[in-house]
Amino acid sequence: MRLVLDWDGTVTERDTLDLVLERFGDAEIYERTELDLDAGRMTLNDVIAEQFGTVTAPLDEVIAYVLEHARVRPGFAALARTQHPLVVSSGFRELIEPVLERDGVLGEVELRANRVEARPDGWVVDFRVAQPCAVCGEPCKRADLPGGEVVYAGDGHSDYCAALAAKRVFATGSLAGWLRGRGVSFTPLTDFNALASEL
Repeated sequence: MRLVLDWDGTVTERDTLDLVLERFGDAEIYERTELDLDAGRMTLNDVIAEQFGTVTAPLDEVIAYVLEHARVRPGFAALARTQHPLVVSSGFRELIEPVLERDGVLGEVELRANRVEARPDGWVVDFRVAQPCAVCGEPCKRADLPGGEVVYAGDGHSDYCAALAAKRVFATGSLAGWLRGRGVSFTPLTDFNALASEL
């Protein structure tokens, strides 16, 4: 059974994309697009593209900020070294890999994430999944799941469809509420020491 983890808000205690947008993005566009996402008026890819189009800071400056502020949940490094999880993220490889390297586990996980070009007139996202999912109707992480049985851990909108395809789900944040509202069983995600003990 393969362990698959979301990154932002799941491996990390806080969503690092939100951290970046709070510091370097446009708050008004952030709030409007989040409302549009919740209402089903925009896809997650559209929201991310519009939000990060407002970021004009150099990549090195943003990476330094992320490294200073991003914290991973307790037990992640040990879990990475023993389970070698697949990390599937709607975030950016350019911001995730430095954190994995900082914590000494860059070579311990398989990473599937979007890429970003940090242009001075607004960041441009290269989405790894662009085709709509047959189940949810928008590009999503289900396409990244490996064959066979999956244990999935996530926290938000980007995890909804993928979580439904998993044999077992660890959830926090809006994912937990979304699953609860649909009567889908899950185990609350607290930290990775607790998750490892459940595997």
